[in-house]
Amino acid sequence: MSGSSAGLKPPADAVKPVRHPDAPAPGELLGAHYEHCFGCGHEQSHGLHLEARAGEGVSLTAEFTVQPAHQGAPGLAHGGVLATALDETLGSLNWLLRTIAVTGRLETDFVRPVPVGTTLYLEAEVTAVAGRKIYSTATGRIDGSDGPVAVRADALFVEVAVEHFVNNGRKEEIRAAMSEPDQIRRARAFEVNP
Repeated sequence: MSGSSAGLKPPADAVKPVRHPDAPAPGELLGAHYEHCFGCGHEQSHGLHLEARAGEGVSLTAEFTVQPAHQGAPGLAHGGVLATALDETLGSLNWLLRTIAVTGRLETDFVRPVPVGTTLYLEAEVTAVAGRKIYSTATGRIDGSDGPVAVRADALFVEVAVEHFVNNGRKEEIRAAMSEPDQIRRARAFEVNP
């Protein structure tokens, strides 16, 4: 992304990201990290229902189709919805590291309008890790992986302990997520939101 702020440039001592040995295999659908997530959850009637698939290394692809409920200007996706899609995609990368992290900074370039009915194809990768900081980038293209670029983003995620969510989230939702018997689903519920 051109013109990224200094806060999104990895420091000189940053290291190449390493995919966790238990990360989903390339091509595997990641599924919703939390069913009530606006970005990927299937319990949100007007959510994005974004679906992400693991890629090679610490990368993934994702897609969602812009619905009428996602528009800002008549017939066009709201910029905030597009930023949400990028944030959700970038946040999903952390599952390949098996790290619980929150968005620290997200810078988005809106390159062209995205009409309602368009499927946005997103590609993302972690570019560097420095301590608790995870640097990543994503690109969204219209109607195919080789379509015109519509949006781009660079992000900084910060690793946190699960207590971050326990101490700051609504108690009812936290209790419900913590009582999930499936350990992987329980861990994923806390993976991306600030």
